[in-house]
Amino acid sequence: MAFSKDSRRAKIRKGIRGKISGTEQRPRLSVFRSNKEIYAQIIDDVSGKTISSASSRDKDIASASGNKVEKAGLVGKALAEKAKQAGVETVSFDRGGYLYHGRVKSLAEGAREAGLKF
Repeated sequence: MAFSKDSRRAKIRKGIRGKISGTEQRPRLSVFRSNKEIYAQIIDDVSGKTISSASSRDKDIASASGNKVEKAGLVGKALAEKAKQAGVETVSFDRGGYLYHGRVKSLAEGAREAGLKF
């Protein structure tokens, strides 16, 4: 019996979260992708705190022209800039069970261009 999209993603996500955990020195960059928007957070799992976050709903990104893939790149750049201000340079990338292409890949590349290492 085939898995539904959601149960397939949940199974993959559970495996990823079993291997990746954010620490103070190397927090986790978590991605959530809805049909219209994309959200990203940098999380310290040890203390349970979100260090910084960015989404395509932020005013400067939402007002920008372009398709969803281009806006995801802007989200990655904005998140990297906020992370640098918070003193974070390296992260573990948690793709959240999504395939590494399209908007997720664009977000990761945008964060790398802005100087975040993972």
